[in-house]
Amino acid sequence: MVENKNAEQLKTKLTFDDQVIKKIAGITTNQVDGIISLDGNVFTELTDRLTPGSDSTKGIAADVGEQQVALKLEATIEYGKNATQIFREVLSKVRQALTEMTGLTLVEFELHINDVKTRAEMKNENSAKE
Repeated sequence: MVENKNAEQLKTKLTFDDQVIKKIAGITTNQVDGIISLDGNVFTELTDRLTPGSDSTKGIAADVGEQQVALKLEATIEYGKNATQIFREVLSKVRQALTEMTGLTLVEFELHINDVKTRAEMKNENSAKE
């Protein structure tokens, strides 16, 4: 009698919650010079006022498949900075981070600039919230 060592095959699968992908993208994007903040919609802004702490996934929409990711980010950039350069750097760094940390491929990426502010404006707004 021949023993079949392959009779029991191990099936495995690694998946990621959308929040994990959004968090990776958010942390990475916030490290790019010229990004002042990632911004959400009106509902997100209201939620932020009611809950303590900062949400690194604010302003990010993710569509996560088994092997691919699509991202849309809403951001405020610093006045005087080159938006095209910021876009290229965010895209490059987010793509690299996702590949290295998850093995997923970024197949669609959108960075929507919804405001331009000086650092002084952001500092004043943050002081007013406290």
